Amino acid sequence: MSETLTKSRLYTEKAGARLGAVVHGIDTRQPRDEEQKDFLRKELVRNKVIFLKKQFLDDAQHEALSRVFGEPILHPTIAAPEGTKYTFELKSRHGRSTDSWHTDVTFVPDYPKASILRAIHIPPYGGGTIWANTATAYDDLPQPLKNFADTAWGIHSNDYDTNYYKFDGKKGEIAAFRAEFLSKLFVTEHPVVRVHPESGERTLVLGHFIIGLDGFPTCEARALVEILQGYITQVENTVTWRWEEGDVAIWDNRATQHYAPADFDQQRRELRRITVKGDVPVSLDGRQSRFVSRP
Repeated sequence: MSETLTKSRLYTEKAGARLGAVVHGIDTRQPRDEEQKDFLRKELVRNKVIFLKKQFLDDAQHEALSRVFGEPILHPTIAAPEGTKYTFELKSRHGRSTDSWHTDVTFVPDYPKASILRAIHIPPYGGGTIWANTATAYDDLPQPLKNFADTAWGIHSNDYDTNYYKFDGKKGEIAAFRAEFLSKLFVTEHPVVRVHPESGERTLVLGHFIIGLDGFPTCEARALVEILQGYITQVENTVTWRWEEGDVAIWDNRATQHYAPADFDQQRRELRRITVKGDVPVSLDGRQSRFVSRP
């Protein structure tokens, strides 16, 4: 059950075969010593997503926890709720959820290193989140697909085509959110395969912000992306977290995708997320991600 055990009773309990672990022995409402900070950072890289149960953080404690992993940043287009600096609010009252596989904010070159999400109100059924491991997905690729992916470049934008609000009962709210989301338009090129700066793993950079592949017609790009994406989202490559209020999930945004099923009808679901500044991905031949266009 325990993978890591230290003198201060810090340890992790596996939540899934390929990623995910529950962290025990830390109250994130309290100041953390260097041992605890180092433990959290190492376990995040090792497990890709870590969970802490029943933390019940407030906004200030949430921000303080995010600083363990780096510098918190504001979403490029969505304003933070009043009284917070960096928070991205996920508030569903009419069935809406981000039910599409994605890595956060890949429409900019230095997309977030990590995301820290806390549960405020969870519906009586449904409302979980699923994560997938983009490193093991790469490992699973047949060699000819690896050869293709290793040299391919994806085009990512916040002006992407998705139906991930298909269950929302308030179409006007969808239009208002989309207008804010597209208030600044970004287009970025990323290598389809990046080298993780800490683990050295090769990870796939895909998800719903990808709108094409450099050098390929749209229809062919979509087909190729779908094939690669299928290796990420195969069920055995995922872990699901059934939220309880007060829980915290922290994921390595450089090595995961995630998905929030719209399986809670019209129930209220509310979470808050803070992301921390990331590095610019590097391809296998040493080239960096770059803006194609920006505001």
